[in-house]
Amino acid sequence: MLAIVAPGQGAQTPGFLSPWLESEEFAATLAGLSEAADLDLARYGTEADADTIRDTAIAQPLLVAAGIATARALDAGCDVVAGHSVGELAATALAGVLSETEAMRLVAVRGRAMAEASAARPTSMTAIVGGQVDEVLAAIEAAGLTPANNNGPGQIVAAGTVEQLQQLAENAPRRARLVPLSVAGAFHTVHMAPAVDALREVAAAMTPADPQVRILSNRDGAVVERGQEVLERLVNQVANPVRWDLCMDTLRELGVTGLLELTPAGTLTGIAKRNLKDVELFNLNTPDQLDDARAFAAQHHHG
Repeated sequence: MLAIVAPGQGAQTPGFLSPWLESEEFAATLAGLSEAADLDLARYGTEADADTIRDTAIAQPLLVAAGIATARALDAGCDVVAGHSVGELAATALAGVLSETEAMRLVAVRGRAMAEASAARPTSMTAIVGGQVDEVLAAIEAAGLTPANNNGPGQIVAAGTVEQLQQLAENAPRRARLVPLSVAGAFHTVHMAPAVDALREVAAAMTPADPQVRILSNRDGAVVERGQEVLERLVNQVANPVRWDLCMDTLRELGVTGLLELTPAGTLTGIAKRNLKDVELFNLNTPDQLDDARAFAAQHHHG
């Protein structure tokens, strides 16, 4: 059984789309997605520096477009799709709930609204790697932070104000390493509440279709069967924690044997390596991997 997953914000690196844009077909796909988002994604994916693509309003459309375009280039069937945080929007397009154009319009609004919410007060996120789960959660709570991403045993992401994150750094959990993330706000917390309203307004004009393939929700790892519910969950997820740990539990329960991560790949397969021990993994990062990726997909796709 094959799962295709799309990474979230922070996975982007300067120039990561450069090899892909050597393909005229990929370039044409990206141009269409750029038009829908009203951004020059080819430039941001090839020429822009790390600080530029760290901007939430740019990073989010760039990542969703990368997931959609590389999935189209892959052109392989799968049994289940999921995305981490903003990656959920790529997954929603792959599952046929929204069109590619609708997904890009929605993520452009999401990125701008979350950037505006972030500008209201300096906030950010820090990954806590290692440590005992109960001690990590207690330290997060003591600092007044939110466990915004639970990525399974060994990695929980805390989010909140810069001052709260500094307090956490000064009182770090035992045997844990703190890694500040390349994001510009406290995503998936109450700080993002204004963005939910902006997203809800745009989503209200869309008519989602029911998924054509199983799609998992970041809220609780559930397989969501109605398109309208997928969309509603997407909107509300902006201000609520990402439970990727529960998504992995569902992948395990479904009997997934292969997990392929779309460009820019590595984050979610890295988490899966620690938590889904018997699942084969594939990072799709460059077009010269497409033949191997299709063979991997054919090997695992249940059909």
